[in-house]
Amino acid sequence: MKYVIIGNSTAAVGCIEGLRQIDKTSPIAVVSVEKYHTYSRPLISYLLAGKTTERKMKYRPESFYKDNGCKLIAGKSVIKIEPDKKAITLSDGKSLGYDKLLFAAGSTPFVPPIKGLDEVTHKYTFMSLDDAKALEQAIAKDCRVLILGAGLIGLKCAEGINKKVQSVTVIDMAQHILPSILDAAGAEVVKSHIEKKGIRFVLSDSVQEFQGNSAVLAIGKTLDFDLLVIAVGVRPNIHLLKEIGAKTVRGIVTDCYGQTSLPSIYAAGDCTESVDVSTGENRVLALLPNAYIQGECAGIHMAGGNKPYDKAIPMNAIGFFGLHVLTAGSYDGEEYITKSAGVYKRIVVKDNHLVGFILIGDGARAGIYTHLIKDRIPLDTVDFELIKDKPQLIAFSQSARSKMLGGVAR
Repeated sequence: MKYVIIGNSTAAVGCIEGLRQIDKTSPIAVVSVEKYHTYSRPLISYLLAGKTTERKMKYRPESFYKDNGCKLIAGKSVIKIEPDKKAITLSDGKSLGYDKLLFAAGSTPFVPPIKGLDEVTHKYTFMSLDDAKALEQAIAKDCRVLILGAGLIGLKCAEGINKKVQSVTVIDMAQHILPSILDAAGAEVVKSHIEKKGIRFVLSDSVQEFQGNSAVLAIGKTLDFDLLVIAVGVRPNIHLLKEIGAKTVRGIVTDCYGQTSLPSIYAAGDCTESVDVSTGENRVLALLPNAYIQGECAGIHMAGGNKPYDKAIPMNAIGFFGLHVLTAGSYDGEEYITKSAGVYKRIVVKDNHLVGFILIGDGARAGIYTHLIKDRIPLDTVDFELIKDKPQLIAFSQSARSKMLGGVAR
């Protein structure tokens, strides 16, 4: 059996470790467009801030590929997949054959078609280690930085460079920051915290045109800058599979084992769609924990095992200047909100199930809420009045607690 993995990030690592749970010896080739050992992508902002190093960013030990019998082909892209021949062609013209293929090519930053953007000299995206290195080289103490996008990527970039530049302004057409994961009230708590660090926000507005190093806004004002960071979202890399007939929507469609609509070809990670169990809807869940689990399940199935990927939910655990933010699931339902200085909590219930939460400033025991959502535990089987205010195991039955703690239910 020959395995080939396209991609070298979280889903690929999950696949390798899934494969080796079943198949200890068959060769694995990992093709990566990046030239690096697998690394933790969320840490690139901490690299910029000087809080970590490239060595510490490695997602697995230096010996990972050797230990798992993998051949890493780094710095090469895949330009063609031929499912009939079970072969891929690399950018250097070489071919690789496979028996089972995992496509884990991730996503690409979206660059909006704004008039004059092509003429902006110093513009960057912020998604990869190379992006962080390029930005590090470009910024200076007297640099005014404009960031397009107040989502996770834009705000982490702002945090990473804040102390190294003169000013950071973040602009977004949304009414509040982090619109994909927070409600307005929660976003205001985080925004207030970030503003205290000197970062300025321009919300409910957009750039209509760039005139050199000036951004002309929809409301007519002009923002001058020295360096532009584009962080308005990402697009799943689906074109290679789409052009050979794989079923795609926004992302690549897979079953609960990561198998695509094409024989012997699997997909995992940010380029795929998953069933969000908190809503029952298919959607792209471009999140690190989901990518790993999906990759692991795919690897196990590729090697002949059986572990379904069937508990995916949108989840985020992130911090901004020391303020921790945890979110999960859907916000469609009956809500319970508590607020205090620097702390915001919203939990959402629907049809006798916890379906989502936002925890800002206090994420203690959030895993209990995540467990309730993922495992679709009916709330009338737990002491919800107790758990609503303070998540704790005592709210569960004795048998449920035993299972959660790894024991045998009685």
